[in-house]
Amino acid sequence: MMATKTYVKDYMTKNVINVSPDTKTEEVISLMKESHHNSYPVVENDRLVGMVTAFDIISKERADTVRDLMTTKLVVANQDLTINDASRVMFRRGISRMPVVDSKGALVGIITNTDMVRSHIERSTPNKVEYFKKTMEQLYGIKTTLKHMPVETNQLRPTQDKVFADELEGRAYELEKGLAEPAIVVKTGNRWILVDGHHRAVASKQKGYETVDSYVIDLGQDIKLGMEKTADKLGIRTFSDIEIIDDDKHPLIALTESIQDQASKDDD
Repeated sequence: MMATKTYVKDYMTKNVINVSPDTKTEEVISLMKESHHNSYPVVENDRLVGMVTAFDIISKERADTVRDLMTTKLVVANQDLTINDASRVMFRRGISRMPVVDSKGALVGIITNTDMVRSHIERSTPNKVEYFKKTMEQLYGIKTTLKHMPVETNQLRPTQDKVFADELEGRAYELEKGLAEPAIVVKTGNRWILVDGHHRAVASKQKGYETVDSYVIDLGQDIKLGMEKTADKLGIRTFSDIEIIDDDKHPLIALTESIQDQASKDDD
């Protein structure tokens, strides 16, 4: 499957809050407290002229206005720059937020590291879903339909017997920030089988979310899936049947630490 190019304009935040060079420093500090953002573009005569950050305020000599604090040497993006190219620029320059300007230098948006993560999720998940969809069709000799939709959390039938507490924390954070990758669900008959995304779904359940953002593969008929049969044998029917592992760390983390420990011994 050929990957579709995505551009800064597809993921940037528009209608960005900005300040002017004559904005009082105290006003910027108040704005940072209210919005929880630590940097703002500076616009004068409809053109981007700088950026003012919390670091500018605390590291430079005290100034009454933004004009004497702002950074004027900026790395900016054109809205038609590809996401991949924008990611490379931000990584190489060590920046987390990049203003987006038009051909006249006017501010039209801002792209952040969070936007980059979201773009990756939205590009990678559909490929995984399409692969699973084709597998279902080949396995059962049927034609399926695919929808991106919220599914009621209480309707989901889990098929995994355990999740890890540390990974749940990560998924909960992603849900709060709107970064959570959609789950993959198979609708067979009147059942909604959770195929991928158990940590996301359990985190949603714990936080009281009524729905889980999902890609739903509808089989169009009632077919008992192999994973359902396995879940039946394990006694996994609801989220309360899933064991949350607090003591043991995730296997990948444990493996990484084991390798690090071995490397330390070798050094000794």
